[in-house]
Formats: sequence, structure tokens, C-alpha cells
Amino acid sequence: MDSLWGSIMEPIGFAFMQRGLLAVVIVGITCGVVGAYVVLRGMAFLGDALAHAVFPGIVAAYLLNLHVAIGALLAGLATVLGIGLIARHTRLHEDAAIGILFAGAFSLGIVLLSGLRSYTRDLASLLLGNVLGVAPEDLLLTGLLAMLVIAATVALYRALLITSFDSAYGIASGLPVFWLDTALLVLIALTVIISLQTVGNILVVALLVTPSATARLWTKHLTPMMALGAALGALAGVVGLFASYYLNAPSGATIVLVSTLLFLVSLLVAPGGLRERVSRGG
Repeated sequence: MDSLWGSIMEPIGFAFMQRGLLAVVIVGITCGVVGAYVVLRGMAFLGDALAHAVFPGIVAAYLLNLHVAIGALLAGLATVLGIGLIARHTRLHEDAAIGILFAGAFSLGIVLLSGLRSYTRDLASLLLGNVLGVAPEDLLLTGLLAMLVIAATVALYRALLITSFDSAYGIASGLPVFWLDTALLVLIALTVIISLQTVGNILVVALLVTPSATARLWTKHLTPMMALGAALGALAGVVGLFASYYLNAPSGATIVLVSTLLFLVSLLVAPGGLRERVSRGG
């Protein structure tokens, strides 16, 4: 038994694995907290759009030898402001603005990336993540951004709760609904940026949505949903990273698959899943 346990825990002896585990826990917790609003508001498409919209910023930062978080942050903020301006000052709805900016931004990133002489490996790293390549400075930046996001989410908790369930009541109560919505978009964008190293540009929306959607099957209340989503996100990260080590599989994709498996199990057994609907006869 001791030998088996020693074999299971073998990866912990490597510094890169220690940093990777800490990174996935931080990312999982952050995604679980912010993802609760994404699920409650039906904003999965927006999360996916922001994940793709930061791509040109990542590539531009890479080409300029800057930290990718700087480019991703600037691109994310530009996208958030663009969505807000188009939705507020034109006849177009928010979903049209999201679709236009997300497609255009991602295409720009591909064009910029194609300018590199050899970009196949770089493209795989940017799109699929490289959690085992997390450097100490990357981990520090991830931790600082995560603390900022969680602190802002806690500070805006009551206002975002009201606007999430009844925006008309929020307006009547004098809450700055537009700016609260913009603040939530910024928090989602920052969460996307935090998650890029872990699961990459393509899979980040899964980590943002799936743990919170799983938590939603177990509880109807926001605070427990945030806590459970954070726990499920961290659990999927740790289990997925260990599994990827032993299976020699891509870490980001394996983490997402574990998160999806947790969702499917919950779908079958959770109070808010299929079991309840079957027991009610429909």
C-alpha cells in the first residue's frame, strides 16, 4: 500500500508539478466563483467570445517579447468596452456585438500568428495551454490577479446578485446596472486571462462554465454554488493534472475532461439533474 501511494504521489517531487498543481487550484477556484454568474446569466457564449477575443493580444505580446498577460488584458478590456459601446449606442443587441468582435479579434490573432516563421508549437501552447510550463513569476501573477478578481467579486456580490436575477429591480433601486454589467465583463475577461496558461485559449470556457454548471445541479443558491463550483474546479484541476502525467496526455484537455465527467455524474445523481425530472415523470 505504501508503495502504491508512493507511486501515485511521485509527481509531487518535481518542482514543475508543484507549480502546476498550485496553478490549477488557483484557476479552478477563480473560475468557480466568477463562473457562477456566467451560468446564472446564461453568458457561456460571452465567456467563449472573450476567450477568443484576447487571442490577438496574446499573439501581439508574444511577437513583441512581452508577457502574454499584458496583451491579453489589453485585448480583453478593448473587447469589453467595444461590446458595451455597440450595445448601448447602436441598434444592435449585445449578442450581435459579441459575435462580430469575437470573430474579428480571433481572425486578427490568426493573421498575426501566421507571420511567424514557425508557429505550430507556439500555436499549440497558446491554444491548448501549458500548465507544466508555469514559471514562478507566472504563478505569482496568476495568484495576484486571482485575488483581485475574487476580492472584486466579493465586494460587488450584493449588487451583482440583484442585477443577475432582476435587472429591472436593480435599475429601480438606483444601481448603476450598465457599469455593473461592464465590471462583470472585466472580471470574466481577467478570469479568462488567469486560465490561459492552464487550459489554453480554446478550452478556457469549459473551465469557466462546467464546474459552476455542475454546482448549479446541486444547489439553487448563489453562495453555495460559488463555493461548490470553486471546489469542483480545483478538484478537476488536481485530478486532471495527475491523470495527464500518468497518461502522457495534454494537461489542459485532461482537466476539462475530468470536469466534464464530474458534470455527467452530477447530471445523473444530483437533485437538479435528470433524476429529479424522471422522478416527476417528465
